[in-house]
Amino acid sequence: MLRPPSCRFLPPCRAASAATEPARRLLLSTPIFYANGPPHIGHLYSALLADALHRYRDLRGAGPGRLSTGTDEHGLKIQQAAAAAETSPPELCERISGLFRHALTQAAVSFTDFIRTSEPRHQRAVQHFWERLRDGGALYKGSYEGWYCTPEECFLPGSQLADGRDAQGRPCKVSLESGHQVHWTREDNYMFKLSTFREPLRRWLQDNPEAICPQPFHQRVLHWLEEELPDLSVSRERSRLPWGIPVPGDSTQTIYVWVDALVNYLSVLGYPETHGEWWPAAHHVVGKDILKFHALYWPALLLAAGLAPPEKILVHSHWTVHGQKMSKSLGNVIDPMACIQQFTLDGFRYFLLRQGVPERDCDYYEEKVVKVVNSELADALGGLLNRSTALSINPTSTYPCFSESCFPKLDDGVPRTDGRASAEDYELVASVASLPLQVATAFEAFQIYKALECITLCVRQTNGFFQRHQPWKLNRDSPSEQLWLDTILHVTLECLRVFGTLLQPVVPHTADRLLSRLAVRPEERTLVGLTFLPRYHGWACPFEGRLLGPSTGLLFQKLEKSLRHQAGTQKL
Repeated sequence: MLRPPSCRFLPPCRAASAATEPARRLLLSTPIFYANGPPHIGHLYSALLADALHRYRDLRGAGPGRLSTGTDEHGLKIQQAAAAAETSPPELCERISGLFRHALTQAAVSFTDFIRTSEPRHQRAVQHFWERLRDGGALYKGSYEGWYCTPEECFLPGSQLADGRDAQGRPCKVSLESGHQVHWTREDNYMFKLSTFREPLRRWLQDNPEAICPQPFHQRVLHWLEEELPDLSVSRERSRLPWGIPVPGDSTQTIYVWVDALVNYLSVLGYPETHGEWWPAAHHVVGKDILKFHALYWPALLLAAGLAPPEKILVHSHWTVHGQKMSKSLGNVIDPMACIQQFTLDGFRYFLLRQGVPERDCDYYEEKVVKVVNSELADALGGLLNRSTALSINPTSTYPCFSESCFPKLDDGVPRTDGRASAEDYELVASVASLPLQVATAFEAFQIYKALECITLCVRQTNGFFQRHQPWKLNRDSPSEQLWLDTILHVTLECLRVFGTLLQPVVPHTADRLLSRLAVRPEERTLVGLTFLPRYHGWACPFEGRLLGPSTGLLFQKLEKSLRHQAGTQKL
């Protein structure tokens, strides 16, 4: 349990104390998702992490914020996927991009910009960025040969290869990390002088130890900088790759898909005209599989173009299914829309953000979703709200009054003998009072799962408080018993109000229902000026005596495992 030292009660929680930095602009971004196939839960996880950060920042009143996402629509992989589907690349991208937009909208991702790399605004930004690289002397024309991995859209050095077999069982080379087959390729391309940026990149990371989070990924990038750092091929022959943005002034070359894609973070800010109002105040949420592109190539390209690297790169690991990597060949790619239908929107959002740990891969299976969501949302949180607002225990349906005589201030850190509150009760209110700061710390450290863990612990403590005092057994005909009953309910509802406020970035609809039941008005739902249990200090509480909102039944309906509706693969 979260126990304060010596059971000393903390002052009423004020969210402002957990966020003292001045208001400022910030761009939060997901990766733009490759439009060669429909979304899976790994895509949704990236988006939900960024969405929760964006919503939490808004809750704090931290300043203007934007959340960008979209689809990456160029490259050889798109050409091949379109050919396999017997359609054109533009038609394939139109359909797949629509699937992503729909999925993110259905998942309540609060994006402010959905960019597609096929848009004219993006093409213009990419070509201007290329010209800055060229004019700065960062590019040169040269022959390049090596092992090219089409699914990953990159050349791989020999140290990242392994022996494998192709679909026909013949020996071949494969990517050591992904297992994808690679092919020996020789082309005349434009090269980027990546090798000259080793020291600038090292200085950037050493001067900004929190630039890449969590810390293990920061260390991984520093390790890469100790290894070979060859110049980067940044174009492809247009005869092989016509589906992409042409190199300015050279119709025989197509800009490398990763250079194209990375510039999206500038395109959404109006590059090259208005990006300066926001950049480099940008936090990129990315999967660990694309860390090298974001933490080595992108900062080097930005420096070469005369721009600063992004403020932060927030990295997360992958989701497996029953311990296996998601794979089309295994038929275990999980469709997020099927999951939302089966587990509800807030149920699935909660599961991914509660169980997802950025530092390590996390495993998905249906039984785990049902267990976590039922235990923590339906039973612990929903049950507490239903019990404390039931007509049988609160027949007037009001926010009851708090009694200082029943729950007096601590006497030098020790509960007074003339009150009704126990030492455990003071521990509860101390835990809830410190909760906003704990949640703020967890969000700042990109540990949303820890924020939810802290909230869950406090919900359990509050259930323990309610169960310990059994308010349903108190005699309402006795004035003293009625005072204690009202105080128990007041403390419980105050705890629920804090939980509902803090849960808004993760389960927005459930939090809205909870706060509406407590009659908390929209302007009272931010962390700005949030106080907890002000009556303990003799201050006015605006909720006392207020009629509760209408009951809408169970806060969260318990899930049932249903083999008939198991989430599966969404076919192309």
